[in-house]
Amino acid sequence: MSVSNAVPLTILLVEDDEVDIMNVKRAFKKNNISNPLLVAHNGIEALEVLRSTDSDAPKPKIILLDLNMPRMGGIEFLKEMRQDPALSKLSVFVMTTSNEDGDKIDAYNLNVAGYILKPLSMDRFIAAVSTLKSYWTLCEYPS
Repeated sequence: MSVSNAVPLTILLVEDDEVDIMNVKRAFKKNNISNPLLVAHNGIEALEVLRSTDSDAPKPKIILLDLNMPRMGGIEFLKEMRQDPALSKLSVFVMTTSNEDGDKIDAYNLNVAGYILKPLSMDRFIAAVSTLKSYWTLCEYPS
């Protein structure tokens, strides 16, 4: 799905669990989401992708972020990202197993667009991804 009949938004999935990565890809397929999906396995990899100087690679506008990852977790990644003027305005949706109020508060204080708890059943996960698709399809983003 594209925004304003433009090139589809690139999405960055920051997730270390291969099963969860496959579930996201499956949910994208079930929802006919054809947006390019990049995968980073931790916050350090995600920052490398976002800061890449490869001008041919489309820059992600939306990030789907797990919180519990090795090397650099989601909250630490969010703090780093929000301090970078080139990255601070990106839309981030947390998708995590953490039901801790502290994590939710930290995430929302770092301006996440939403906080989705997993594991949902596959049907509920597909529905959650459908809602995300509706959100980013309706939003207008600067070029």
